[in-house]
Amino acid sequence: MSTDPINGGSVQRAARLVATIPAPLEAGSADAPVLLHTGGRRLVVQRADTELALLDPASGDLVRFPAPWPRDLGTVTVSPSGDVAVFAGLHAVRAVDVSGATRWEVRHACWADECPEMHEDFAEYADDRGEDGEHEYPDSGSAAFSADGKLLWAHVRGPLAGDGEDVESDEFWLVLDAADGRVLARTGTGTVASGSFHTVPPDPAQMGLSIGEGEEGSPALWGRLDGGVLSVRKVDDETVLLDVSPSGRHLLATDVQQDALYLHAADDGAILRDLDADPAVPPYPQEGRVYWDFEAAFIDETTVVAGTSGSDAGYGPGRHWLVGTADMALRARISYPEPVCGPVRSAGEGAWYTVSEDRTAVLVWELAQEG
Repeated sequence: MSTDPINGGSVQRAARLVATIPAPLEAGSADAPVLLHTGGRRLVVQRADTELALLDPASGDLVRFPAPWPRDLGTVTVSPSGDVAVFAGLHAVRAVDVSGATRWEVRHACWADECPEMHEDFAEYADDRGEDGEHEYPDSGSAAFSADGKLLWAHVRGPLAGDGEDVESDEFWLVLDAADGRVLARTGTGTVASGSFHTVPPDPAQMGLSIGEGEEGSPALWGRLDGGVLSVRKVDDETVLLDVSPSGRHLLATDVQQDALYLHAADDGAILRDLDADPAVPPYPQEGRVYWDFEAAFIDETTVVAGTSGSDAGYGPGRHWLVGTADMALRARISYPEPVCGPVRSAGEGAWYTVSEDRTAVLVWELAQEG
């Protein structure tokens, strides 16, 4: 460790580069690469308008899933086995194999605000995405596989295709059989989402969901499937889930203003401890308000790596911090052997990752051995 008073906690802790994984697609024509991890396996996925590329870093195998619609229309995830991609689009949640063939599809009400149609295909609104079109700036939901890959959790706009007229137009959180798309359970969320994302715990019967409602709010939900019944508890309002601990017992979250990190108990959502960015993190000269990033990672049950790269931008290099959750205290600033940018994200197995500034590589890190 080394001391550095201006950069926090008076202590720095070194990170070690575990792997540099080249992004599978050209940065100029695709979203930034994302590393998914489950069961000790890591997969790098990257979305372009016409395809989703999936790279297995361990084997070097690269597969490409043809995309059913452009990348700005919804979100995508892949199964832990890497053989199925699920696209959560404007009008449907669709599972496809590597040939692009549809394995199953759950159609739902369109995410475009003013659209009353129950679409059957993207072609129905492909030409309605220009200026003043109903589908120009649509809202979206999301989907995620359970840790064992047997369930698919999806946040959609209702009603679903096939629902009767008595079903209210609500947003739904669905639990689907990942093999065939059967709806096993669902519940209304009572939200008006502009977007959402899932947080995957180790227990396949549980899942987290963060819903952004623009100026309306940002509720975080925790779902549990038990005996075919989906029970949902609100973790908190104005909250964004960041990660879940390796045991699944603790949740890490921040508020929408990004003022503090919160450690929640997963079983009842209670706030156990919190850490305000101010005064814990010393600002750069002229920086003003310091705030946490919307990304962070548990590296073990009692240790988190979190960043302030967003508030640091323009004042100095983005900084990442080691936080102890036993007392929610800043332990050290992470020091890297080379420049890094952006927030930290979980890579599993005690590691975290960053994306290179030019979005051409995923960099996997872990704490270096002390001494």
